[in-house]
Amino acid sequence: MAAPKLVTTRDVFLFIPNLIGYSRVVLALASLGYMSIHPKVCTVLYGVSCLLDAFDGMAARKFNQSTRFGAILDMVTDRCTTSCLICFLSARYPTWFILYQLLISLDLASHYMHMYAMLSSGVQSHKKVSKDRGYILSLYYTNSKVLFIVCAANELFFVALYLYSFPLKTSPYLGYIQSVPLSFATILGVVTFPLWLLKQIINVIQLVNAANVLAERDVEERNKLFEESAKTK
Repeated sequence: MAAPKLVTTRDVFLFIPNLIGYSRVVLALASLGYMSIHPKVCTVLYGVSCLLDAFDGMAARKFNQSTRFGAILDMVTDRCTTSCLICFLSARYPTWFILYQLLISLDLASHYMHMYAMLSSGVQSHKKVSKDRGYILSLYYTNSKVLFIVCAANELFFVALYLYSFPLKTSPYLGYIQSVPLSFATILGVVTFPLWLLKQIINVIQLVNAANVLAERDVEERNKLFEESAKTK
């Protein structure tokens, strides 16, 4: 590991993992341009943007360039790209628009509250979740493989719904199962659905846990003020 040295704000912005983060933003924005007109190009751009999410973390650890800015950039990019895709799905599947609104709200609320709760507790990274906060949430954030698989499955499920919303070219050899074309999008959706559902459950757990952490901090601060006030009397 390289010896620590003085850095500037410009240096932080140009750290390797943050450069990867900027490329994710560019790819995500490009995918939006193709989202309604070219599903294949959009899927590739969106997929590469999501895939790079794993590499910025690896670069941060390898080059000792983990930063608060990078962590926020990473989370904001994830939330924005997923929300944009879900917004498109709500237009493609208007019958389910309320569900999509709830999914966006749950995703944003749970991650924002979790990030704020962890940082307000003095934890440097929102991924440092101890086991006393629950086995599932701790495993999700501390095991990089679990985190990657669940997050990837979550995105792929939404991508499957996105691809399925376009006209399908079915193979005469595969036929139909209950009038549903046995397409790539169908298979992808069926395979990733269980982990997508697990991700939504984790979001709920994360939201409840963050609320508890914030309430505990409020209790500690108020009780401390009460004790200090009692001593001065």
